Amino acid sequence: MKTLKLRIKDKHIKELNRLSGSVNFVWNYVNALCFEHLKRTGKYFSAYDLNQYTKGSGEYLGLHSQTLQAINETHAKARKQFKKAKLNWRSNRPDAKRKSLGWIPFKKSAIKYLQTRQTGKKGLKSTLQLSLSKGQKLIIDVFDSYNLSLYQINTLEIVQDSRNRWYACITVKDYPKQASGKGSVGIDLGLKESATTSNGDKLTIKQTQKWANKLAVAQRAKNKKRVKAIHAKIKNTRLDLIHKFTTKLVKDNSLIVVGDVKSRSFTTKKTKLAKSTYDAGWFELKRQLEYKCKHAGCQFEIVNESYTTQTCSCCLKISDSSPKGRAGLRIRGWACAECGTWHDRDINAAKNILAVGLDRLAVGIPSV
Repeated sequence: MKTLKLRIKDKHIKELNRLSGSVNFVWNYVNALCFEHLKRTGKYFSAYDLNQYTKGSGEYLGLHSQTLQAINETHAKARKQFKKAKLNWRSNRPDAKRKSLGWIPFKKSAIKYLQTRQTGKKGLKSTLQLSLSKGQKLIIDVFDSYNLSLYQINTLEIVQDSRNRWYACITVKDYPKQASGKGSVGIDLGLKESATTSNGDKLTIKQTQKWANKLAVAQRAKNKKRVKAIHAKIKNTRLDLIHKFTTKLVKDNSLIVVGDVKSRSFTTKKTKLAKSTYDAGWFELKRQLEYKCKHAGCQFEIVNESYTTQTCSCCLKISDSSPKGRAGLRIRGWACAECGTWHDRDINAAKNILAVGLDRLAVGIPSV
């Protein structure tokens, strides 16, 4: 299973807001119903039980019967997962103290793919038809960056973000396989460069630092709309850079080895590196590499990276006469006292991480 997230054109906002209000109404009804039943009997309603109470209401709310079933299933699953007698109330009113982001689920039988057409040189737009109550249809246009004509759609959820933009989250079963390359690469995760490969390629993000001044101005002016826009810009740019970097790695290599650096080691009050660590996006990078490698048939390994910065990748030795403090972040390059090779600290560490993945340094690098 794979999930594709596609932006919906803004011309559908009014209709989607109306449907999300109906979904919230059903959610709040079954939420209150389950809580009252629990107080009277001490037992919980299942999704099947809830279907008996919501059956036929879609005719008045403009929702497909399977959308009602999906709401009941999600409510029962969430209540069981969070172990709560009553879940949070949902509201999409603009003046609500705690506004819920829109959510509209659809099952397979209520979804029909219509067409994909080209717009411009590279852009694609696809059209989907969604079934509502009494034979009513909702036709939506999405900006298609995946080419939906190549996929078999399973389910669809329409979701809203904090900037009032709507997205279609489509789960697909059959999708085209991506072929991996024949090379092998090691990756050293860091703060100055988020990732450095053994081939010398580097990923630099630092979006929080880039937008810090503009974000501070917007926060002092209490311009909430601008603050949300800047945070979204930082997030989307970071994801885009990581996606391009990981896709290229998987395309070129059959073995990818990453060091097991932990974010929480750098987010304590003593280090004062929390903002840089979160901006580096290590977790997201490893998450993307894991599922992309699995999809392409590429081997992905996470190994112990102890002493990889201090060990010379040429002679495999840790010299006592090498510069002191090379394990810290201050020294960016150093020369091996044994063989005289000059190393960029991050590229050297990435080469050693690759060697650990290939089991070539099992003796050369001590374990912790």
